[in-house]
Amino acid sequence: MNHDNRIIPDSEMIINGDGSIFHLHLRPEHLKDNIIIVGDPARVNIVASFFDTVEFETTAREFHTITGTYHGKPVMCLSHGIGGDNIDIVVNELDALANIDLQTRQVKDTFRQLNIVRIGTSGGLQPDLPVGSFVIAEKGIGFDGVLNFYAGRNDVCDLDFEHRFCEAVGWNRLWAKPYVADADAELVARIGRNDMKRGCTISANGFYGPQGRRLRLPLADPELNHKIEAFEYEGRRITNYEMESAALQGLCRLMGHRAMTVCAIIANRTTCDATSNYKTAVRDLIATVLDRL
Repeated sequence: MNHDNRIIPDSEMIINGDGSIFHLHLRPEHLKDNIIIVGDPARVNIVASFFDTVEFETTAREFHTITGTYHGKPVMCLSHGIGGDNIDIVVNELDALANIDLQTRQVKDTFRQLNIVRIGTSGGLQPDLPVGSFVIAEKGIGFDGVLNFYAGRNDVCDLDFEHRFCEAVGWNRLWAKPYVADADAELVARIGRNDMKRGCTISANGFYGPQGRRLRLPLADPELNHKIEAFEYEGRRITNYEMESAALQGLCRLMGHRAMTVCAIIANRTTCDATSNYKTAVRDLIATVLDRL
């Protein structure tokens, strides 16, 4: 039952002239309970090519959405762009569509839970993750700091993992404090079954320096990746880098939604293997997620 009777000001939740939420340009009637999110706006078209029917499509900046049905089940796909800051926008606006009355600007009394699966690409950090394999971010490790701005952050995070990790790698106090947010266990079991690897995935706050890539600028800690690869916690090792899973999983846990990320490994940082021809693996992953969602 909702006990939050605030009227949310215009400045805090911006509604467009057509009644749609500010960034996503979606109205409540467009929202589906089962949602696939992807980084690349063009990949939304690939996901939608599997749909039986298409009902609605809109594009605003990097946020491209197509809704429809898959095997008779209502489903939608939208793109989130790159990084945890964009995930903050997407999750908050999807939740607003589900759980805030956009006309009265009040939280609804009845909670609507969403299932959100992010399909991405990633770089592996362990030699036993070959290019083309699928890895679920059972734990998302956020380097972006997004979740640290929300009350209740400690209630949904693995605090012991965070402490051990920071201690092991000698975490620089100038960087945002890492947070560790689990994927939804039921969703992981449903999507991952017995044929997808479970991993601990770092969500970096950049592609180059924050993931240990050096072009012209030297790194603050050139050994960070080596320390990350060597880190182990309760038999778990860090498996891969991407940029969004921790914010997605942490925000959804705070809000009561189910969320997870599964990535196709398109490069391995330890073996130096990589491929630019990864579209077949991504299409296979999309088909599998749609069948199981």
